[in-house]
Amino acid sequence: MTAHFPFDNSYATLPERFFTRQSPVPVATPKLIAVNTALSDRLGLTLPSDEAALAALFAGNDLPEGAAPLAQVYAGHQFGGWSPQLGDGRAVMLGEVIAPDGARFDIQLKGAGQTPYSRMGDGRAWLGPVLREYIISEAMAALGIPTTRALAAVETGEVVLREGRMPGAIFTRVASSHIRVGTFQYFAARNDTDALQSLLDHTIARHYPEAEGPSGLLGAVIVAQAKLIAAWMGVGFIHGVMNTDNMTLSGETIDYGPCAFMDIYHPEMVFSSIDQFGRYAYANQPQIAAWNLAQLATALLPLMPDRDAAIEDFTEAVNGFAARFDTEWHRVLRAKLGLETEEDGDAALAFDLLNRMAQGGADFTQTFRALSSDTPQDAGKVFAAPVAFDPWLVEYHARLGRESRTDADRITGMRAVNPALIPRNHRVEEAIQAAVSGDYAPFHRLNSALADPFTDHPEIEDLQRAPTEGERVKQTFCGT
Repeated sequence: MTAHFPFDNSYATLPERFFTRQSPVPVATPKLIAVNTALSDRLGLTLPSDEAALAALFAGNDLPEGAAPLAQVYAGHQFGGWSPQLGDGRAVMLGEVIAPDGARFDIQLKGAGQTPYSRMGDGRAWLGPVLREYIISEAMAALGIPTTRALAAVETGEVVLREGRMPGAIFTRVASSHIRVGTFQYFAARNDTDALQSLLDHTIARHYPEAEGPSGLLGAVIVAQAKLIAAWMGVGFIHGVMNTDNMTLSGETIDYGPCAFMDIYHPEMVFSSIDQFGRYAYANQPQIAAWNLAQLATALLPLMPDRDAAIEDFTEAVNGFAARFDTEWHRVLRAKLGLETEEDGDAALAFDLLNRMAQGGADFTQTFRALSSDTPQDAGKVFAAPVAFDPWLVEYHARLGRESRTDADRITGMRAVNPALIPRNHRVEEAIQAAVSGDYAPFHRLNSALADPFTDHPEIEDLQRAPTEGERVKQTFCGT
């Protein structure tokens, strides 16, 4: 069976300065690790049944008909420092497909070889980051959080030099688009208003057709990012590298480098080995999102006829992100506590619980899952000192007493937003280490379990369990 992708490559019709046309660099002996058949069906792809043909396809050795491979250029602020040119240093976008429902998606190969934007890098990826992004991006999708998706992963049969000699791999990523804040920054920094206008028109047509001009786009992205960051916070997710080149205009989570899910809750939690000063700590994520949005607003200024008036309007819009985020975050917290109605003290009740969790060393996921039952007092068992939880429980019971829905309905609602299972850092690392040794069973088992994160399954109780002190992963690493 020959592969068929329903390509319709709109980004490739933009001016040539938006990208470099380039095919993936072939690899030695590709071997299939995984292919996401459910996502393939969602995209309307026809895939070969032969495993060797699949491996060659997702390694970039064989290109499907109609592909228009390219590496995108962009800029960005990385940890607050300006980088005037970044770009796809190890990724090649094969093209865009139109799914059966009319939705448009990019298909990109990560680890596909050197490009003009590789900045002295080899353009390759090693197995660990490929499996990590596969696991976590698909877990995020199952949790209902906007995200890029994992279509496939292959071994390359080649060695990649990082801290040592690592097995090479390629990841096939699917996204609504790869347009980033940094894409706008790249052209703004060059005073290329023609390119900015083309990018604006393309982005609006693709993602926000109801938006009017730069102001409309900025407002739509502010709303999308407020919802996204609140959703991250609701599952204890820490992105770890919220640079402007890692913030999409579509509002999807992208670039799962040193990301992590919290075990024990603390607002200042940091996992990323490159975030030495905690810029992207858990509780800082809303403020960083606002900072990134301010950079987008700045990049849009050249398109405004009255710069002074635009600065005033854009400043007001970006400053409004905080209130927009608070609205979304409070909505998430009410749902996690099973509160259907809204009262003035709900946010304070939620924040009091979070403070007690931080002081009591409570696991984030287990605390909220334990609350999602007819015995919410069991959440106290998650605390190192349950006495820290007991006074809050009294207030919580009083608040639930003012709700009109039944306990059964409350529990059903809470169990739909408080997952039983997240990709625990130590389990992700276990899966990677096993795969490096040639055993993919833990990887496949973890992926399968994470596809249904809101249901308790006795056979995966070990995956739900919080790590012991000896198992705890304290740092995560970028894959480049």
